[in-house]
Amino acid sequence: MTRVAIVGGGMGGLAAALFLGRRGHRVTLFEQDGHRPGRDLDEDFFHWNRPGVPHAVQPHGLLAPVRTVLRAEAPDVYRATLRRGARERNELDWFDERPPARPGDDDLVTLQSRRIVLEAALHDAVDREPGVDVRRGEAAEGLLFDRKDEIPQVTGVRFGAREHPADLVLDAAGRRSPVPGWLAGAGCRDAVVENHRVGIAYFCRWYRLRPDGPRDPGRVRGGSVSPFASGGVFPSDNGVLAASLMVSTADPTRAALRDPGVFERAARMFPAIAAWLALEPEAVSGVLAMGGLHNRWISLADADGPVVTGLVGVGDSVAYTNPTTGQGISMALWAAQWVSQHADEAEDPASFTAAYHRWTRRTLRPWFDRQVTADRAQADQLANPARVSTVPASPAARERAALAACALEDPLVMRARAKVRHLVLTADQAYGTEEVRARLAHWLDRHPDFTPSFDGPTRAEWEAATAHPDHTV
Repeated sequence: MTRVAIVGGGMGGLAAALFLGRRGHRVTLFEQDGHRPGRDLDEDFFHWNRPGVPHAVQPHGLLAPVRTVLRAEAPDVYRATLRRGARERNELDWFDERPPARPGDDDLVTLQSRRIVLEAALHDAVDREPGVDVRRGEAAEGLLFDRKDEIPQVTGVRFGAREHPADLVLDAAGRRSPVPGWLAGAGCRDAVVENHRVGIAYFCRWYRLRPDGPRDPGRVRGGSVSPFASGGVFPSDNGVLAASLMVSTADPTRAALRDPGVFERAARMFPAIAAWLALEPEAVSGVLAMGGLHNRWISLADADGPVVTGLVGVGDSVAYTNPTTGQGISMALWAAQWVSQHADEAEDPASFTAAYHRWTRRTLRPWFDRQVTADRAQADQLANPARVSTVPASPAARERAALAACALEDPLVMRARAKVRHLVLTADQAYGTEEVRARLAHWLDRHPDFTPSFDGPTRAEWEAATAHPDHTV
């Protein structure tokens, strides 16, 4: 049995506590926020003040790894999310008839839900777990160290005037974690921090479908694009959905989008959103903005190895990524699962810590790098729409657009696309097979004049919609 202290009770901290507790380890979780969510999901979602988790009120699509890990480690939690209103959607449901099944098809499932639904289910399960002590409203304030070896070993946490010894400490305090500062203050070598600014701003508004009306608009694509903006819909739990717009942080019209009337007028110009708003859902929030984003990789190991032993990070404390592709919760649950499966090895802190850092570089880092690359390209396009309109698409851009279009008609290509989306395969692995290449070539033969196109508004239409004379933003 390993004694584990966890700093932070967000998604990664809760999952790690639960998975560890169920493997017989003794866990104490310190969370400075004293709120216990779950009694009223709407109240928690819209009115719980969480300055350290600004993305909590933004839309989420929980990817396949969330479902896969939960079904393996905590199937009761997964069932609870479904009972609370989350919905499963397989990517191959796009087609009127499912294609002949292949191994893995049943795992290509998005869990359509607000983040709070899963979070509340995790809180319930953790509170029932006898080996887990959740201390809400009690913040860890520092670390305990053993310095007998060349590399300091973390041996517990401090909270108030008290000390809590542990064989393993997890930093699950998120993107604003104080842990790297505690290490620096204790004279440890600096954590390695890699930061990439994301020049994208998000605006979303939440709606609820009318109970006596249709529940969906039929087969509608999830997103629409213009050179300077994109719009999408995130169907969620209990008839709730989010309409979302994405623009460059340099776009001079972005401030106007905070006005609900301006936002909705602009959103309706994107076919993906317009189809849902045509169902006349009731707006249940104002416009929620999120900017100032970064992709940040934080490693407690440098070129010389771990800067400390007995301490590892999970979730956003390791890799904080722009939520465009929704991979953050998946990576947090992967990390929580790995730690719980290997916690017995923490009796050798140096070996355990080194193994964990190797695992993060091998398993998490490729997806972090993918997000950095995608965001850089996306931000560049949004900030320079004239270039997109006047310069012919590169062969690579034409192929990416053709793959997206082909996937809507060809189940085999849709399956490959879903494996990329759900972090099963990289794009090169999924699209590089002879089978997919042949299908794409056949599709292009039938569409010889294909060029990437946009189904959203023109810039003139956008500026007319966002130049509302009454808005006061």
